[in-house]
Amino acid sequence: MWHKRDRSLPDPQQALRERPPARRPLLSGWQPDPRLDTCLSRMITLPGFPMTRWPHWSHWQRHHPAAARRLSLFFATGLREGFEEMRLNPFGVKLIGPLPPERLRIFRRVIYPLVGWVSRQKHFHPNREVDRVVYIPLKSLLEPAHYACYRVQYDARIRRKLNRASQDFPCFRYEAGAESEVLWGATFRIVMTFLEIAFGFRPPPPDTLPVISGKLRGGYLGGRGDSGK
Repeated sequence: MWHKRDRSLPDPQQALRERPPARRPLLSGWQPDPRLDTCLSRMITLPGFPMTRWPHWSHWQRHHPAAARRLSLFFATGLREGFEEMRLNPFGVKLIGPLPPERLRIFRRVIYPLVGWVSRQKHFHPNREVDRVVYIPLKSLLEPAHYACYRVQYDARIRRKLNRASQDFPCFRYEAGAESEVLWGATFRIVMTFLEIAFGFRPPPPDTLPVISGKLRGGYLGGRGDSGK
């Protein structure tokens, strides 16, 4: 997968070798616990544990030791938070690899995405921090007809902060029966990076997409994510 990467894209190894910006959270929502996750990051590198099952781990340890330590820390953080928030079995996650970091545009935060494969677990149990678990088939993400332009109307609080009343974003629209989901923002950009690296897929040009409307309320700035469609 990684040998097919477009060389114009950022190098995940280079991003992990660089020290994260000072006083800026590493993850949106999932932030490393300095003591616990450091301990867990060492544990998952033991023989038979999730990190050592990654085919490229020994190469990273030998040639990119600093990036390897950060990668194991981020992977440990994701496994811990996944278990705490939705009872994701950490031993059932197969690491595929890191993606380039994604800098958020409203918050001063950076997301370090990791791609994993969960093959056996079918049921999850979200806690109060998780609104719902959304299942989107990979083949649907590769269908150009599912993409649209998401015209977001801001409420007064966000309008004052951004000095604009609305904004257009490319998005992915998925419908399953009566349920409809819109993938946009940082999550959309991360997924599009993965699709381009793995499959060479890019969504249609924004000016060719149909427009759908939604609202973003002030609670979003407080991390509650209460946007409306």
